[in-house]
Amino acid sequence: MEARTEPRTGPLSRRARRVPAPALVLCSVVSIQIGQALGKHLFDSAGPMGVVALRLGFSAVLLCVLWRPRLPVGRRERLLVVAFGTAIAGMNVIYLALRHLPLGVAVAIQLLGPLAVVLLMSRRLRDLLWGLLAGAGLLLFTAPSFTGGPGAGRPLPAAGVVLALAGAVAMGAYLLLSRRAGRLAVDGSPLALAVAWAALLWVPAGVAESGARLARPEVLSAGLAVAVLSAAGPYSLELAALRRLPPRVVGVLQNLEPVAAGLAGLAILGEMLSPAQWTAVCCITAAAVGAVVTQGRAAPADGSRGPGSPSRPWRSASRGTGTPRPVPRR
Repeated sequence: MEARTEPRTGPLSRRARRVPAPALVLCSVVSIQIGQALGKHLFDSAGPMGVVALRLGFSAVLLCVLWRPRLPVGRRERLLVVAFGTAIAGMNVIYLALRHLPLGVAVAIQLLGPLAVVLLMSRRLRDLLWGLLAGAGLLLFTAPSFTGGPGAGRPLPAAGVVLALAGAVAMGAYLLLSRRAGRLAVDGSPLALAVAWAALLWVPAGVAESGARLARPEVLSAGLAVAVLSAAGPYSLELAALRRLPPRVVGVLQNLEPVAAGLAGLAILGEMLSPAQWTAVCCITAAAVGAVVTQGRAAPADGSRGPGSPSRPWRSASRGTGTPRPVPRR
């Protein structure tokens, strides 16, 4: 059978060709954070683990229908999909952190994981600046806030910070696995299989936490909306954007997510961040954008793109031709 050389595109990707590519990325960023805010809003009905189970379960179904993936033949490829899916499952720990933290704060802390990997893989002293800037943001989060606003004078809950950092570690692992996973196929098949594995890991926990509540029609419909807004829809938008924009540009736009998360938390959940927390969000966002920009200027000599250059540097992999190969958003 002749191997495919061109990725399949879904109907959303075909219609998205009429929209300016930067607008697709920004829509993806906003969609993800709206989806996560709606997911947090669903906690009272389904619980954090129940929300993750619905999100990953529906996402797996949608992506498998869209890409119709085939199981890898080799043992090494199967283990890679399992590892990639486990990393995706780990990134969803952020929903447990959202029980304790505002959305904008949790998303910014999670961003530290892949940012740390990108900076550690760099050997340039100027990248130390981005690490120091991100560290300053983390200190602003963990130190008591004396600038007014909710929670003034109190540090962030330790449980929330630890859970968000666990999600950051998983996202760092996601970065390290993304290039290899992207080489398994030219379409979204690795993503669909990995998300299916992540769903298998989370669904039992969600059922144990929420039980029959997950089967309520209003909960199922809300869970489907969370899956579409925060996973399946954004991935299709990114896939379309990456065919028309350099990955470095896409990465810069995607690193606006902590700011979008703060605004989504304010608009949907009524979460008010203090001036110090907004400063911390901006510090981490600026560090991530700076890391993407400077990494993007230093591609390896073999013509391939380094792991710091994809759409948000940990979201795509590339062949030697330098063609961006998207892999999934969390």
